[in-house]
Amino acid sequence: MHILVTNDDGVQAPGLLALAQAMQSLGEVSVLAPDHNWSASGHVKTLHRPLRVKEVTLADGSPAFATDGAPSDCVALALLGFLPKTIDLVVSGINPNANLGHDVTYSGTVTAAMEGAIWGLPAIAVSLEIPENHGGSVDYSSAARIALKIAKKMIAARDRPPNLLLNVNIPYLPEGEIKGWRVTRMGLRIYRDELVRRLDPRGKPYYWIGGDVPTGVPDEGTDIGSILNGFVSITPLQLDLTAHSLIPQLQTWDWNPPE
Repeated sequence: MHILVTNDDGVQAPGLLALAQAMQSLGEVSVLAPDHNWSASGHVKTLHRPLRVKEVTLADGSPAFATDGAPSDCVALALLGFLPKTIDLVVSGINPNANLGHDVTYSGTVTAAMEGAIWGLPAIAVSLEIPENHGGSVDYSSAARIALKIAKKMIAARDRPPNLLLNVNIPYLPEGEIKGWRVTRMGLRIYRDELVRRLDPRGKPYYWIGGDVPTGVPDEGTDIGSILNGFVSITPLQLDLTAHSLIPQLQTWDWNPPE
């Protein structure tokens, strides 16, 4: 078993190290991650400039590779042959914030795993819901152990589809206080973005997208509701974004162009 570990927070992020260490009990681990933070980068494919990769050393002394590309570039590089040995599983994380609801479209953590699914591999995105007011260092050990258990179950499943993509969100609790695991659907994320306009020293305007931290509707059966109630949320995602239920309705419209 050869596992590719990546993230969107940068190759030296502590969540990546915890995840890579945990996955070592499952098989051979290779780390290829961005050389800087790509949070909220979405699904990026770099086509118009060269990508550079360098060997680095993680905090525990283990070797890894860092690239100036995006998280999804990391997975593409590995699968296109930068890593000569065949990869069996892609695991992305551990992100220090949850990726819930529509966050999956923005998240570099999720879209790195999505790149693995596009290549027909099983893939897992792992995020930890750290409270906004949390101070000091973050303990990723419980989340890493949970990610390992999920990876083991995923690999052992005989009826697993080849491109299964799981978005895993874990409450920031000691493992013994987590109430269990739930298979969930995506919930409704509520964003409170604001456009902040400022002037540079030369009087020219520039803009920040700011606003309050997003919240969500904690409906039963959703990733948002499960996390708020102390459960690990496991959401299967699919690459087909077609709104199948709308096809019959749209087929009744007159699509003939006007004369």
